[in-house]
Amino acid sequence: MELDDAYANGAYIENADKYPPRWAASAEDFRNSLHERARLDIPYGEGARQSFDLFLPEGTPKGLFVFVHGGYWLAFDKSSWSHLARGAMAHGWAVAMPSYDLCPEVRIADITRQIAAAVTRIAAEVDGPIALAGHSAGGHLVARMLDRALLPAEVGERIKTVIPISPLADLLPLLRTSMNQKFKMDSAAAVAESPVEMQDRYPAEVTVWVGGEERPAFLDQAIWLVEAWGADHVIAFGKHHFNVIDPLADPESDLVALIVN
Repeated sequence: MELDDAYANGAYIENADKYPPRWAASAEDFRNSLHERARLDIPYGEGARQSFDLFLPEGTPKGLFVFVHGGYWLAFDKSSWSHLARGAMAHGWAVAMPSYDLCPEVRIADITRQIAAAVTRIAAEVDGPIALAGHSAGGHLVARMLDRALLPAEVGERIKTVIPISPLADLLPLLRTSMNQKFKMDSAAAVAESPVEMQDRYPAEVTVWVGGEERPAFLDQAIWLVEAWGADHVIAFGKHHFNVIDPLADPESDLVALIVN
């Protein structure tokens, strides 16, 4: 399909195949280091993938950070990203990471509803402000959480910050990729699920974060969301689509500061 190359990430990242096993190993090491402060596989729905991990800081949490993974709604689960909780936890925040069902078994709209159910369930576990961040397809999903039709007001109004990282904000271009054989979207479904089309939103602060070395399509997607929402925009120079999330593990990073301050 004509836009397959435009939305291909790994083909343009050196040693791309080494990232997933490295993520998984770092995540496992981090979970093991937390012992009883890692509460794993808490269900939020009926499906096997509808569960989340909750990582608790020492003492009473100052707030709740929820990270939603990417993978084009086609790949990965919560187990590869646990180490990215390190930054927010160092500041006393609890961190939750949900899994979700994948296409083509479900549609993207179904995944959006699952993440809404997950955020609602997670919010019942931890008091205080909520910050959401997601990467790539996860960036789409956390942006969608500001839709007032998705979250109950008592949850949506607690969201202080949303950080879509390298998000997919307009899904219409994906109709021109071979991935749509698994997404099974038509134009109406793509528009309905596109954050750039959302109007009635919860009033959280939004910062769209993207790597300076990303594919042009992802730089465009970020700008489209910034312009549609009047959001803040950060270009992380020197970062590509796979390492743009690394600063979440650094308590001193600017990305973590947006979450916890």
